[in-house]
Amino acid sequence: MIRILHLADPAQRRQALELRAGAAMPASVAATVSGIIADVRERGDVAVRALTAKFDGAQLDALFLDDARWDALAAQCPAPVRAALQLAHQRVRDFHAPQLPPSYQQQLPEGGVLRCLTLPLRRAACYVPGGRAAYPSTVIMTATLAKLAGVEEIIVATPPRRDGSILPEVAAAARIAGATRILLSGGAQAVAALALGTESVPRVDVIVGPGNAWVTEAKKQLAGEVRIDGLAGPTEVVIVADGSADARLAAIDLVAQGEHDPLAFSVLVTPDADLARRVAAALELELREVPNRVAAESLQAHGAIIVARDLDEALAFADELAPEHLELLLADARAAVSKVPRAAAVFVGHFAPVPVGDYLAGPNHTLPTSGTARFASPLGVADFVRRQNVIEYPAAQLAADAASIAALGHAEGLHGHARAVEARSKP
Repeated sequence: MIRILHLADPAQRRQALELRAGAAMPASVAATVSGIIADVRERGDVAVRALTAKFDGAQLDALFLDDARWDALAAQCPAPVRAALQLAHQRVRDFHAPQLPPSYQQQLPEGGVLRCLTLPLRRAACYVPGGRAAYPSTVIMTATLAKLAGVEEIIVATPPRRDGSILPEVAAAARIAGATRILLSGGAQAVAALALGTESVPRVDVIVGPGNAWVTEAKKQLAGEVRIDGLAGPTEVVIVADGSADARLAAIDLVAQGEHDPLAFSVLVTPDADLARRVAAALELELREVPNRVAAESLQAHGAIIVARDLDEALAFADELAPEHLELLLADARAAVSKVPRAAAVFVGHFAPVPVGDYLAGPNHTLPTSGTARFASPLGVADFVRRQNVIEYPAAQLAADAASIAALGHAEGLHGHARAVEARSKP
């Protein structure tokens, strides 16, 4: 049910590269989202309530979950899950704390003082998907970072259930991570409300977190009104494996990523043709013994096992894809890391499947997709702060620099710029 392609064949190499392109967003999504944004812009809370009733079946009296109900829901979270969320929170905090960029100051020769201040954003929104699955882990991965950055107001936005509640696990994660409010809305309408502001939803400075095609398109259309973390495409894994890999475990890892979404991109690249055949057989057996409809659909449409001529070609092809997740199931996996610098997150060795990063290891699971890892980074604390430059010039410093500033102003034809300096520096 999964194709086997060979990089030595130019046509099959092209087919391998086009597997991801086949997951492009439908053109109709942009028009639908544009209409939703216009509706929220015009009608505010009324539009958000109506759209939430339409898409989620929830009739809301208030758009935010009240504290008493939040606490009651959080208390229903099973103890093992709560313990796992608390451990994940600590790991995420510990890993990301060193990322906070420090403020700094420099002194010029004649007394000028230059400062770069790192300032937390005032208000952040963390989008947490609903629908096929609930993602308390996403709450931990996003709200924890906002709290580390010093953001005062942290809003978790998530689609409500039909009764207007949310899953206890998400409620508990929001308390653990330090969120301050929970918006009972999802989809493009939630992104629009948070980016634009409504009567009851305050306008935020940044929106982070994964979402479906409508959420991503809303972020795209509203970028500029609000900071966004990126435009997430379908989730993806590339596994590079050699003869040391266990075919059954490689097949299970392909299924694990494929079960996220029918559009998920899951491929294995290997120089070992025999391993390729064994993984294909193991995959069929796995899906027969443990049926997984979504994974089967995504693997058939956007999955492949790709045979390279050697390990260097396999690694080079994986790096060309610049995947969201890259697993190295290799005899010497650590040595291969330097050959795949464009992957967003690299999982090294036979005992580091993607789920350890999804849930507990500590590094963020909010990652660039669709090949954007070649220039974009995982979500970090810096996404929740901004820099402010401060320039302090006494008279002596201006006098020392006036001639150079005036020369540059005149050279650019901005004579008023030069005059603003000359007027202060001439006796």
